[in-house]
Amino acid sequence: MEPYLGPDHTRLRDGVRAFALEHIAPVAAEIDRTQTFPWENVRAMGEMGLLGVPIPEEYGGMGRDYLSYILVVEELARHDASHAITVSAHTTLGASPILTFGTEAQKRRYLPLLAGGRVLGGFGLTEPAAGSDSAGTRTRAVREGDGYRINGSKIFITHAGVGEIFTITALTNPARGTRGITSFIVTKPTCDLETARRLGVGHSAELDFTRGVRAGGKEDKMGWRASDTRELVLDDVFVPAGNRLGAEGEGFVNFMRTLDAGRIGIAALALGIAEGAFDAALEYTLQRKRYGHRIYDYQAVQFRLSDMATGIQAARHLTYHAAWLKDQGRPFSKEASMAKLFASELSMRATTEAVELLGGAGYTNDYPVERMFRDAKVCEIGEGTSEIQRLLIARHLVREVGGGGMAAELKAG
Repeated sequence: MEPYLGPDHTRLRDGVRAFALEHIAPVAAEIDRTQTFPWENVRAMGEMGLLGVPIPEEYGGMGRDYLSYILVVEELARHDASHAITVSAHTTLGASPILTFGTEAQKRRYLPLLAGGRVLGGFGLTEPAAGSDSAGTRTRAVREGDGYRINGSKIFITHAGVGEIFTITALTNPARGTRGITSFIVTKPTCDLETARRLGVGHSAELDFTRGVRAGGKEDKMGWRASDTRELVLDDVFVPAGNRLGAEGEGFVNFMRTLDAGRIGIAALALGIAEGAFDAALEYTLQRKRYGHRIYDYQAVQFRLSDMATGIQAARHLTYHAAWLKDQGRPFSKEASMAKLFASELSMRATTEAVELLGGAGYTNDYPVERMFRDAKVCEIGEGTSEIQRLLIARHLVREVGGGGMAAELKAG
């Protein structure tokens, strides 16, 4: 992978790897069992700059490229997906829309708080009637004086409880369909105010909190159990025009662009889970003996591990390449979908293989592979299901051939 990684990349990766081994691996099983949000490690990651890796230094971030951020997510996920999604959702979904589409005043107001990890951010798109069909948004924003009155709700929102800054979508002109969707910035106090004050992270008294924005109950999930996922309720919320993110009607297009980049992050997260499962399976098969032989010595086991390693290498190439394209300012939407599709499905296969290679032990929480198996599944669902990724890839293929080649032959036939 050296064509993609320079010395700065490897130093950052190695630093995150050491942090994860020392601080995340020892607590991953317990916080999964108790569904405890890892505030102490979030504070440490903020102090390391990991919550603002691709955000420019002028706004309080590290000013690193997108590939650097991808490496951070991958290394965290290798030990615990909940830590990885905390960084991923905060950075790609919470902060990047403000960085990409916000005014200079909005960037100065919100990004330093997010980039330094002082508060957590989130992204409100999914609704009860608008999942894969994100164009089906029903949350409504009605113009009122010098602002907007918003009513509705968003579901399955990462950091809806613990976070304080959110970018959300709402219909400003229902007659225009997707072109009638606008995005806004809203704020609310963290639900863990006592913990945030004690640790000095997660809450900012500087924010002018938006009245009527609140979190619902915490979801009891199969995986990513230490990550905070809830409904975000918008009850008669008044948002000043200065909190509109971009022009009216641009919300849908802008959020789709945000999801393009987010898919690379999910690919990196899925890749990290697969790597963690492979590490555990390889170590177990090298140490465990059956009938006087190491499990690894059986050719069938070697073949399965070889297939896992090959898939991981392929996913790594796809993911790093998509991040490299983004860093080069080149089109990357198709490659992001390919990376997300392949890596997420690989993660499910790899964790399944790991559980099977460990046998009965793999089905217990004595080993991390059962947790990784549960964590892997949502990678095939979040930020566009595998079916959505295939549709997006197919659309790009048609655009690429245009009016010639196979498309012309099919039309002629």
